[in-house]
Amino acid sequence: MNDQKIRRPRQADIATLAGVSVSTVSRVLANEPGISESVRRQILKVAAENGYPVKPASEAVAGGLALIASDGVTGTLSVFYEAIVDGLRAGAAEAGMPFEVRLVREDRTTPDAVRDYMQTASAEGLFLVGIDPNEMLRGWLQASMTPTVLVNGTDPRMQFDGVSPANFFGAYEATGRLIKAGHRRILHLSGSHRHTIRERVRGFEAAINAVPGAEGRFVSLTLQGSPIREAHERTAAALAENAGFTAAFCMNDFIAVGVLEAVTEAGLRVPVDFAIVGFDDLPCALMTNPRLSTMRVDRAALGREAVSLMLARFRNRTAPARHICQAVVPVQGGTVPNPNAENP
Repeated sequence: MNDQKIRRPRQADIATLAGVSVSTVSRVLANEPGISESVRRQILKVAAENGYPVKPASEAVAGGLALIASDGVTGTLSVFYEAIVDGLRAGAAEAGMPFEVRLVREDRTTPDAVRDYMQTASAEGLFLVGIDPNEMLRGWLQASMTPTVLVNGTDPRMQFDGVSPANFFGAYEATGRLIKAGHRRILHLSGSHRHTIRERVRGFEAAINAVPGAEGRFVSLTLQGSPIREAHERTAAALAENAGFTAAFCMNDFIAVGVLEAVTEAGLRVPVDFAIVGFDDLPCALMTNPRLSTMRVDRAALGREAVSLMLARFRNRTAPARHICQAVVPVQGGTVPNPNAENP
């Protein structure tokens, strides 16, 4: 008679049989979110077939609803928000979270309207994408303790969870690229309508103030029509003043395209006579001649991080609010002259 005990399979054995990493097996067996449903099922099947004890599955994840400002997603910034929604959908699918999207006019995000949207979608959590909640909505969300995550948004009061690009630091870095290239009189074209954009203005001003002799001028844009056309007109006007500005940091790449057009029409050589840095790394940055120097925002990562924040909020609805700031990185292009400025 063989008295040897049959060895219980280890997680490493399950990982080998399922063709995944040990850490993935560990996360699935612990019922953690963030694993695709197909991989989860495969690991649980292998574990069951080989006698590995599996904990009962946790309760179903509550549903989430994303409200997106229709004037942003249907206009020139649609490509920016498209990638964010892709990240939201992917993160929700991995977590098993029912998820829906609605386009809304930001000025119509009243408590009654938002409540109706959420009830229709059977959602417990709310993602506000590119929307800064007004006072009435803020009050209702807090009073009802509705799990809320600001996506591509910043709450200066830190009452709601949020995720955004590192707007201040990205703008500081972008302006620094121009300063390192030798420029001391720099324009900043922007519309300061949202908290996130105001952070870019602050980053620009901080970079200018850090260098003796540097001068920055804020050029306010209304962004009512075409940002490219408006940036073109405002840049042409600034150049006509002969004020000696030789560079521009732009709120986004669309604005940078307008600046590039205006500078070229003025007979200036880019980047020899005038340098430009954009922001966001949108597809249009690849289409300019020369290619636009910009700052890359990982938009899909913003969506995934937002789902992680929502899952944490579902688990603890009274925890202090958290904000996740995603780094932005320089993207090489031909609109900044000094190669060293492209990799500061």
